[in-house]
This record gives sequence, C-alpha cells and structure tokens, in this order.
Amino acid sequence: MTRTIITAALTGVLATRDQCPAIPYTPREIGEEAARAAQEGAAIVHIHARTPEGGPDWSVETFAQIYTEVRARSDVIINFSTGAVGIPAEQRIAHIKELKPEMAALNMGSMNYAIYSERRKEFIHDHVFANPFKDISFFLKTMNDANIRPELECFDTGRIGNTRPLIHQGILNPPYQFSLIMGVLGGIPASTRHLVDQVDTLPPQSHWQVIGISLAQWPLVAAAIPMGGNVRVGLEDNFYLEEGRMAKSNGELVAKAARMCRELGAEVASPADARKQLGLEPEPRQAPAMHRTN
Repeated sequence: MTRTIITAALTGVLATRDQCPAIPYTPREIGEEAARAAQEGAAIVHIHARTPEGGPDWSVETFAQIYTEVRARSDVIINFSTGAVGIPAEQRIAHIKELKPEMAALNMGSMNYAIYSERRKEFIHDHVFANPFKDISFFLKTMNDANIRPELECFDTGRIGNTRPLIHQGILNPPYQFSLIMGVLGGIPASTRHLVDQVDTLPPQSHWQVIGISLAQWPLVAAAIPMGGNVRVGLEDNFYLEEGRMAKSNGELVAKAARMCRELGAEVASPADARKQLGLEPEPRQAPAMHRTN
C-alpha cells in the first residue's frame, strides 16, 4: 500500500527567530527539530545550514555536524539544500559531493525570488535566483556520481518543462522526484487548479510533493493527499498552524499534516516506507566516519 510521505523543511535560509522563535540555527538545534518532526510522522527532513547567529552557512563542516546530529536521533531521509543566491556552483554542491546524503534539492530554473509586504508597500527580499542549465547539469552530474537522488524543485510549470532536455541527454534519470512549490512571488500562485495542472504535466515515473507557502500550505496539503501526492510542511515554508496560531516546533506542523492524512483516509509513511516507495537504498546512510562525533 502506498503511503503519504511527509517532508519537514526545518529551517530555511531567510526566516529568523525575530519572525518565529522556533527556527533552529545550530547543528544541535536542527538535529533536535529533525527528531521532533520524525516523531510526529516526517520521513524526510529538508535542511539548510545556518550560522549560530542565523545567517546562511555553506561550509561542509557545518553540514557534516548537522548530518551527525540528525542521524544520532533518527533514521529519517536527509535532504540537503543546494539553493543559494550569489554563491558559486562549486560551493553550493561541495557538501553534497563530500557527505553524500540520500537526497539533495535542485532548483530547476531561474526566477525573480521576492517577498513583498502589502502592509509596508515594499519588497522585503528581492533577488534574482539564477539557475542556468549549465549549473543544473553540473549539479545533476555530481549527484549522479555520488548516487544521490535529486529533488527537482519547480516554482512554476515551466520548470517542469526544463527537465525534458536533461532527460533526453540522459543526465536526469527515473524515478523522478518533483517538488511543486506554490505561492512564492515570482512563481506559480497557490491553488488546487494550478496543482492539478502541474501534476498533469509531470513525466511518467514521477513522484511528487506539494510545497505551499504560508497558510496556503494547508489547503494544498488537503488537495495533494487524495490526489496521491506527498506533502512538505515546516518552518521554512510556514510558521502557522492556523491564522494567528504560530507553531512552537516543526513537530507541531508535521503532526497536523499527519492528522490530515489520517482524516482523509491515507496512511503516513515511515522512513523505511519512504525509502521503499521512492526506490532509495533500504538502509539509512550514515554520516561519513571522519565527521562523526563520539
């Protein structure tokens, strides 16, 4: 029986504790949040590295410490990010190449990535998120060499189309794993109608999950489950369990998603279930020995 796979996006790179006190920064905090998410039903954790002050951190050592802290507490599938603005491609993939997590996120195109405040009538963030085909191809080849499953992050339907030449070249191989990200300014709006269209656009042999931003997360979770899709929740994408009620941990968000699965007649996948459904190795990968701590 196919079960719904829940991913927890634990920390992101832009959200701060000024916005949500539960955002984890340090490797230990991220490991603890991963354990809370796993306890409530997450099979995958998606992770960005942060400095102790909350800034982005791309050092291999920090990712290695995170790997060790997560694996010490659970057998969840570890998915490291490669997304960044203004960072060379080699630096964005170095931790993936060395640490070899089971999965790594891969953005499938460039976009204007922005956050706009209607109350303030100004842009809070305004970036060009550059992901040309030469970088995507470089990331894919690196992941292939390390036997890492690429998570294909698509912020609109055109990004799904960007997979076609890569499939034709033979550097993107099935089964394909898509993340359909909805509700980011510069990407596709968050609606069930757009979700159905995107799912219909996917190539054969595709797994998919929906990622809704802010409170749009919950109606999209509700739409994806009966469609046979998987779901991502977590503090990277959304702070709130409902309007005005901020989550105190990633675990609370995962618990709500798991409850929605059960209410809609779906079973929640364990990490072992998810590995089997996605065609990953049956045993969790351990942190490289040189980075383990006693």
